[in-house]
Amino acid sequence: MATITFDTLKFVERLEKAGVSREQASAMAEAFKDASIEAELATKNDLDKLEIRLTGELNLVKRMLGAILALAIANFVKQFL
Repeated sequence: MATITFDTLKFVERLEKAGVSREQASAMAEAFKDASIEAELATKNDLDKLEIRLTGELNLVKRMLGAILALAIANFVKQFL
């Protein structure tokens, strides 16, 4: 998966504006950064690649089901002719 960037300075500044001390805000930013890295979050690019792969696999399944259905119909017709 791709690396997700995290702006700790912006995070700290936002918390400070909300009244959190700089020390607490810095600790929260580092904790959030560490948790985000460990979480292995999917990016939009990851999801787009997965969608493309699944679409291809779904098309293959559709073709296979079509072939099976055609064979079943052919066998059914053959029994009555």
